[in-house]
Formats: sequence, C-alpha cells, structure tokens
Amino acid sequence: MTSIRNSVATVEERILDAAAACVLAYGVDRVTMTEIARRARVSRPTIYRRWPDIRWVIAELLTVRIAGVLDGVPEQGVGRAATVARVVAVARHLRNDDVVMSVIHNAPAIAMTYIADRLGTSQQILVDTLAEAIKAGQDEGSIRAGDPRGMAAMCLLITQSTIQSAQMVGDLLDADALDTELGLALSGYLKP
Repeated sequence: MTSIRNSVATVEERILDAAAACVLAYGVDRVTMTEIARRARVSRPTIYRRWPDIRWVIAELLTVRIAGVLDGVPEQGVGRAATVARVVAVARHLRNDDVVMSVIHNAPAIAMTYIADRLGTSQQILVDTLAEAIKAGQDEGSIRAGDPRGMAAMCLLITQSTIQSAQMVGDLLDADALDTELGLALSGYLKP
C-alpha cells in the first residue's frame, strides 16, 4: 500500500517546491537536477521519470504557479468590470511571484520561448479561461462582439507585457497605478 507521504502528487509537489527553492537560491541557470533531488529528498531518476530535463521541470513549475494564481483569484461575477478586475488581480499576483519574475528576468532563453515563440500551457489555460469570461460578458452585453479566443489572446499580450516590463516603468507607475492603467486598457479594449 502506498502511503500518502509518498504518493505521486506529493512527490511531484516536493520536486516542484524544491525547484522553486533552487530558482530563488541560485537563479534558473544554476539549478541542477542533483540539487532539486537533494532538496526534494528523492533520487535523480525519480525526477527523470517525470521530466526529461531541467527545462521541463522549470516549465512545469511555471505552469503550476501561474495556474495556482488563477485558481487563487476567483471570478467576481460576469461582465467586463468583473473580467478586467480578475485579470488585473492575476497580473498583480504574478508580478509579486518571486519565482515567475526570476524566470522572466534571469532566464531569457526560457522566458523568450513564451514571450515570442509559442504559448505555454499556462498561457493556454489563461486564454481559455479568459475566452469563457469574454463570451459570458458578450452574452451579458458589457463586452463587444468578436471572437472570444482572439480577444483573450490580445488581452494576454497586453497583460503579459505589464508583468514582464513593470520594473521598466516603475518610476512612472507604481503598482497601484500600473493596475489602474492596465484595467483602463483592458476595459477600453473590451468595451462595446
């Protein structure tokens, strides 16, 4: 019988927690499977059975953290105002996530994959969730007509840029002002 302590979910959580600790302690480029295994109290083969290399571990770590933020910021109703408020709240949480920001700022090769080349799993989750909210807002009448997925993708681009580049305009926009401006940009984009 498998104990709860050694269940697959618990082992994977320990590995990802260890990976997060390594990212914060050493930076993404210096994280090793050996150090993750040591911190998670598992063998390296245990990690390799789940992920083929360190890039996959980091990608899964980002997916779990970003999806976790989305889960942690519940829907606040239907319509443009509620949708925008949720997106702004998710963006703020991600800007304050040390692991996510460390990857964005200290691992440009990994970050650029998801900024310029392709959507990652977490970005797909965000687009899907936002497309559903946009469709509901369209049905309710507070969001303009259009393809919900395309509009969600555009909202992702707008929001992602504020997450990635917030420090660049930090002297011009503090966190509250950035949230306000992001909200206005999204609300204006979605307005009928």
